[in-house]
Amino acid sequence: MFFPFCAPPSAESRRQYQRQKLEMMKAFRDSLEARLAALNAAISTVEQQLRQEGE
Repeated sequence: MFFPFCAPPSAESRRQYQRQKLEMMKAFRDSLEARLAALNAAISTVEQQLRQEGE
């Protein structure tokens, strides 16, 4: 239900919203990839230290 003063979104405004949403999701992904890379590096370092202690 639309109120008389609220027009339904135009196709162009919907496309613009979708583009903004896509950019936001890509930014989230990039941030998570960086955090995952750091976590993987930390895990690798600890595993390497454990191997060296065992020798």
